Amino acid sequence: MTELEKLDAGLEYDFWDNGVNSRKLRAIELCGRLNAMSMTDEAARESLIRELFAEAGDNPSIGPEFNCDYGLHIRVGKNFLTNYNVTILDIMPVTIGDYVMIGPNTMISTVNHPISPMGRRKHLGIGKPVTIGNDVWIGGNVAIMPGVTIGNNVIIAGGAVVTKDVPDNCIVGGVPAKKIRDIENDVPDVE
Repeated sequence: MTELEKLDAGLEYDFWDNGVNSRKLRAIELCGRLNAMSMTDEAARESLIRELFAEAGDNPSIGPEFNCDYGLHIRVGKNFLTNYNVTILDIMPVTIGDYVMIGPNTMISTVNHPISPMGRRKHLGIGKPVTIGNDVWIGGNVAIMPGVTIGNNVIIAGGAVVTKDVPDNCIVGGVPAKKIRDIENDVPDVE
């Protein structure tokens, strides 16, 4: 298998491989263009977001200094919003629902590395997808770790580190993030 085939299969892969790196270089170029673009040029920004991401619903809005590993594995629903300095490390799929807001300095990661120093010296990485439901508000300075699924109608408190799945209709916070309390979902089932 090539290193890209290993990566796409969810196996350990060499992140210094030229094929793997070419995906990252594409994203660096497109993110650089997006970050340099005026926030008032909404149509051009939306067009570039659609080029960068695998899929984007209506009205995507991304604040400056957005970065991602590939972009090709990011799918966002309608009315997706990020604040400043958001990073999505999408070596594996990152699926984000409708009406999701992401606070500043937040990182969503699908990539991990070996505990073994020899594995790290070999530039090994391994990925697990991240899924985020609808109507989620992610506060500032949040880190969402590989393999996490976040339900619908969830608030992630600022500064949280999310290492485990989060059920629907709750607030979580802390390091590691834990459920603080349940919240009501006042959105009708059909819009």
